[in-house]
Amino acid sequence: MKSVLLIGLGRFGRHMAAKLQELHHEVLAVDKDEERVNDALPLVTHAQIGDSTSEAFIASLGVRNFDMCVVAIGDDFQSSLETTALLKEQGARYVLSRAARDVHAKFLLRNGADDVVYPERESASWAAVRYSSDHIFDYVQLTPDHSIYETAVPPAWIGKTIGQLGVRQRHNINILATKQGEELTPIPGGEYCFRGDETILILGDNRDVQKFLHF
Repeated sequence: MKSVLLIGLGRFGRHMAAKLQELHHEVLAVDKDEERVNDALPLVTHAQIGDSTSEAFIASLGVRNFDMCVVAIGDDFQSSLETTALLKEQGARYVLSRAARDVHAKFLLRNGADDVVYPERESASWAAVRYSSDHIFDYVQLTPDHSIYETAVPPAWIGKTIGQLGVRQRHNINILATKQGEELTPIPGGEYCFRGDETILILGDNRDVQKFLHF
C-alpha cells in the first residue's frame, strides 16, 4: 500500500481516486472546492479543502510523507504549474502532473514534475485505435512502436494450433494469452488449438500487427 496526495478533484481526479482506493492505497485528496471534496469523501481515506497554490497550505500537508503526489488539476494550468513547483520545493518524493498539451508538459517537467500524464490525448489515441478496426477490443501502448492488442481470432485459425499456423514466423507477433469470457489462458503453447468464441492478446511492432489485423 502506498500513500498518495491527490490534488484536484475534477473528473480525472475523481476517477483516479476511485481506482487508487480499489487498489487499497491510502489517499489524501485536496481541492479548493468544498462540494468536490464532500463528493469525494467516500472514495478516499481523507479529504481536505485548500488552495494548493498557497505555500503555507502545501507546507501544512507534510508532502515528504507521501510516496507520490498527483497534480490532477486540469482547468487551470497556472495553478497546476504553481502546485507542482511548490510540492517539489517542499520535498515531495515523486510528483505526477496532468498535462493537456506538449507545451504544458515541458513547463511542468522544468518546474519539478517527475512525470506527466495526458488523459485526453491517451484516451483519444486509445479510441482511435479501438474503433478504427472491427477486430480490436482493447489496446495498450508500451512504446511508440510496440503495443498489446486484444483482437478476435481470425476465422482461418479456428480449429488449428499455434504450431500449425506458425504465428510468430508468419506474422512476427507473439500471442501473450487467449481469453474466453473471464477465463484467461496465459502464454499458450504451440499445441494450443484456437476456438471461435475467444479473443487473443498479441504483442508486436505496430506495423506488423496492423498487417496481421487485415484478415
